[in-house]
Amino acid sequence: MHMSDALVSPPVFAAAGVVSLALLGVAIRKISRADRSPDGPAERRERLLPLMGVMGAFVFAAQMINFSIPGTGSSGHLVGGILLAALLGPWAALLTLASVLILQCLLFADGGFMALGCNILNMAVLSCLVAYPLVFRPLMKPDASVGRIFAASLLASIAGLQLGALAVTIETEASGITALPTGRFLMFMLPIHLFIGIGEGLATGVVLSAVRKYRPELLADVRPTRRSRSDGSRRKFGMTLAAFALAALLIGGSFSWLASSDPDGLEWSIEKITGSTDLEAAPDGLHRSAASLQQKTALIPDYDTSLAGLIGTGAILLVVFGASYLFRTGRNKS
Repeated sequence: MHMSDALVSPPVFAAAGVVSLALLGVAIRKISRADRSPDGPAERRERLLPLMGVMGAFVFAAQMINFSIPGTGSSGHLVGGILLAALLGPWAALLTLASVLILQCLLFADGGFMALGCNILNMAVLSCLVAYPLVFRPLMKPDASVGRIFAASLLASIAGLQLGALAVTIETEASGITALPTGRFLMFMLPIHLFIGIGEGLATGVVLSAVRKYRPELLADVRPTRRSRSDGSRRKFGMTLAAFALAALLIGGSFSWLASSDPDGLEWSIEKITGSTDLEAAPDGLHRSAASLQQKTALIPDYDTSLAGLIGTGAILLVVFGASYLFRTGRNKS
């Protein structure tokens, strides 16, 4: 669902950018205050930033695996907002997923530079700050069964994808720089992202069911027990981080080769209307400047190397662990 610059006008670019930056600023403040607050479980605060790093890398790697939608000629991939919010909480999940989207845009030219604010809103904000608290959290219980976990994951993932598809259509219409008719565009976007949402919900349910069974204290809304505060639990947490990091490296370095080559839901919808998955960007100076900037930053455009998954996974780990170090350094000085 990564929008290209060809869909976004300068006013929509500016509005989405301002909203996204404001929400990311709120997320940074909330995480910083939680990290310094004496309230709440200390273990949760200490574990949050490392968990953000490995889960960001895991989601980045998982997004590289496009799964085919049978009978459509389209494909979808995990967005990861519900999964991240269930493990990190909504604000930390927003910041983590936004970091993934920013890296994808700048390093791999996945999604337009002008469209970055829209992509953060459509994929991160709507899933982490809307679908998670309004759909997933009310359906979950501390002793949730596997069936309830899958139901919550499915419904929340579908809601997040449907909201994102609707937002893409509205932003494209508000931009007014394409010939995509709103009604037809929406008619293709909503059904295909319903199927993608089902796929994401099933994948999310599998991961959360395993976490609920083996490491329930990692779930954002579960308070750690006394046993989880032991040194043994800390070692288990380290092993869990290593397992997710290894899975991210394995997926990014190996399984991503199995990804479907079919166009994703957005590209497929555009192709159904225009006959092509690509649209020409507007010839104004801002679009040219954005394209030029992205060409300079995109060292691996379109993931054009077999090592792209490993490089991206490593970059996410470095960025978030670097942020973890800065947070802790600032806390120690305060």
